[in-house]
Amino acid sequence: MKVAWLVALAILAGSARAGPRDSAESIILALEIAWNRAVQQRDGRAVEPLLGNELIYIDYDGTVMNKGQYMASVKSSALHAEQVTNESMKVRVHGASAVVVGVYREKGTKRGKPYLHRERFVDTWLNRNGVWVCVASQSTLITH
Repeated sequence: MKVAWLVALAILAGSARAGPRDSAESIILALEIAWNRAVQQRDGRAVEPLLGNELIYIDYDGTVMNKGQYMASVKSSALHAEQVTNESMKVRVHGASAVVVGVYREKGTKRGKPYLHRERFVDTWLNRNGVWVCVASQSTLITH
């Protein structure tokens, strides 16, 4: 519930800015942050509306998932993300679509073993009737 509230606040705050491009960028950045928080809390109800039904999610290890498979991974007890933090994000808005390029860190346990990943990601968002949804996400493990 807290994540859903954060998303609503982010949308309101983003819409208060001057230009439509700035507003879209602010909203998308806030949605990216809300997505991370929801994953960290394994809150599938907060993640679900952020994703288009046609989502293609490519994980850092090359695994390809559709929306149902990704949602199952978010809720899985095998993975516990203790911290998901963005280091950087840049948004490029192109009409009713946007691309986010960024870097994030994820720390947690997977099948009882601790992990710490730093990943570069590319997310593609579409605006459908005033609502931004992510339709493609790909991440690459940064090993250096």
